[in-house]
Amino acid sequence: MSPRTRIRLIVGGLALVAAAVVAGVALIGRGDGSPGEKPPVLELSVLLGADSEAQALRAAERAYDSGQTENARAQFAALLRDHPESLEAAVGAAVSSWPDGTFERLRELEASHPDSALVHLHLGLALYAEGQQDEAAAEWRKAVEVEPDSQSAVRAGDVLHPDMAPGLPSFVTALEPPPGLTGKSPQDQLDELEAAARNGGADEWILYAKVAAAVARFDKDDPSAAFSRLGPLARDHPDSALLRFHLGVLLLWIRDVQDARAQLEKAAATMPVSLYSREAKSLLSRLEGIGT
Repeated sequence: MSPRTRIRLIVGGLALVAAAVVAGVALIGRGDGSPGEKPPVLELSVLLGADSEAQALRAAERAYDSGQTENARAQFAALLRDHPESLEAAVGAAVSSWPDGTFERLRELEASHPDSALVHLHLGLALYAEGQQDEAAAEWRKAVEVEPDSQSAVRAGDVLHPDMAPGLPSFVTALEPPPGLTGKSPQDQLDELEAAARNGGADEWILYAKVAAAVARFDKDDPSAAFSRLGPLARDHPDSALLRFHLGVLLLWIRDVQDARAQLEKAAATMPVSLYSREAKSLLSRLEGIGT
């Protein structure tokens, strides 16, 4: 995949975030029916992988999502026979058996896999379906704690913070990084760039790495971890479209539409031909009439 393609996928995802802000999408059917009436949501997050197990998991999850519960239950049972070590299949089998034995199976999985965000997420979803909201939230917090970088933890963060946009923000850049930075964390990249700047050069990339490090620190439990870094950067670099764009994106994540629009407008007005200016205008167009 080319860098340009990756950028388009990321900014396309940001447009979806803007749409989610506008729509206020409910994540787990809040208020739909009485406790126990509806089965839990299934969120296996098997998005990648072309092997037979991944394909079968996706097929079984699709069947469950479409209401074909017995079909899904049979598919997960077959998956467990063929792949007894598959935690995803075990979770799917437990949830699709709702309500018969779901909690017992998930509690067993929790005991044998205490560090699995996937298990904690689904135990929380099952508890929520039963109307036990406090207990559900406790399981979702465990999911975030044990595997904070996993997709299940991100999903748990979504249901813990339905007032924020789903997922986590991404850092967008059109520049190719200097050699030696690939694969390193934003903070490690920043340290290396600052060392290079002392010997001349790399000044522009320092700002990029500082913004990337700030975006990477975004935490739905404590958004100030990111904003406390971006604020001083915005003060020191008032004409940076890169900075204004990402500050606007993070403000969108916490659904502060009015302030997000102000930052995106500044990004759009700075360096009109830049990637950040163009994408800021695109996001602004999706926010027309919202938050006024």
